[in-house]
Amino acid sequence: MKNDTIKRIFSIQSIARKWTRIMLIIISILFFCILIIVGALLVCSPGSQLPFLDKNGMPLAGSISEKTYVNINGMKMGMFIKSKDVKNPVLLYLHGGMPGYFLTQKYPTGLEDYFTIVWWDQRGSGLSYNADIKPETITLEQMISDTKGVTNYLRKRFGQEKIYLMGHSGGTFIGIQVASRAPELYFAYIGVAQMSYQLKSEKLAYDYMLKRFDGKGDKKMVKKLEAAPVTLTDGTPDAYLALRDKAMHSLGIGTTHNMNSVIMGVFLPSLINRDYTFSEKVNMWRGKSRSGVSWLWKNILETDLSKKVIKLDIPVYFFHGIYDYTVSYTLAKEYFNLLQAPVKKFYTFEKSAHSPIFEEPEKVKQIFQEDVLAGRNNLATNTER
Repeated sequence: MKNDTIKRIFSIQSIARKWTRIMLIIISILFFCILIIVGALLVCSPGSQLPFLDKNGMPLAGSISEKTYVNINGMKMGMFIKSKDVKNPVLLYLHGGMPGYFLTQKYPTGLEDYFTIVWWDQRGSGLSYNADIKPETITLEQMISDTKGVTNYLRKRFGQEKIYLMGHSGGTFIGIQVASRAPELYFAYIGVAQMSYQLKSEKLAYDYMLKRFDGKGDKKMVKKLEAAPVTLTDGTPDAYLALRDKAMHSLGIGTTHNMNSVIMGVFLPSLINRDYTFSEKVNMWRGKSRSGVSWLWKNILETDLSKKVIKLDIPVYFFHGIYDYTVSYTLAKEYFNLLQAPVKKFYTFEKSAHSPIFEEPEKVKQIFQEDVLAGRNNLATNTER
């Protein structure tokens, strides 16, 4: 009996030693994998800019490819400036919920061919992230002031009386109001996925997704959506916002029509973009985690731009993907029809969702060259292309 007990004890100890060895092996493998991943990310994150090259492989004369920081309204802000000819007109890009520049590695826009394109990371995001920023200080008025500050910096630096202003998604909420208040600073305003009344847009998206998931027999997603209804009275519940991006991308109505995963389509490209350092990439997502959909989300939901901004004194161009439900295509067209401007034109992108400049860059290039840069003031105000 005593021998049996001893044998059992030794057997238990032997099993424990085996499991300990197995766990140590697993931990070692995981640690090694983490080292490989971190090492790969560091290799992918030099944070330096590649120059534009001529046909001989030499830096292209008159070009610019830089990451720079500027003090705007007491805040250090970063931006990427790209151009194959610095004499070209300047185009300032206002991103939406988070910087969009990192997507250009996977989705080259070609905008640097005919613009000096400035990808500015706005206050609290990306290169301009600051852990000491208090959310309550990031107001609409502050963002408008920042945009004008960056505009004036670019006008002075590149010796241009006016520049072009392009907003995307949440950036259109700021951009169209800047263009309305300070038309003397801009040649034209371009709204990509132009917001109008975003709360109504979210309601339309919610109803559309509920119908689509029900039609697909996805009872799990239907249940989640029904538990977090979007209404014009109660707004967008946190539970809805938590599943919004995943749901939209799975239906092809998110960032791009063909992007069905936020992880593979947005998160991974942000990690492998070479122009951000590793710490800058971390800050990009720190900023996103703090801002949510947008720093101005509450203000955006409460504002009907079709009633607030009804006239611009400069040419206006709307670019919108027909599959876009992140910002309603239908509401953007309705807003466009109400908007007064000396020249205005609405462009429907048949293959795009939320990001036509990334999804159909050749068509964007044609529009810019034939209409926007050509300054065609003879265009009918209600035409669509």
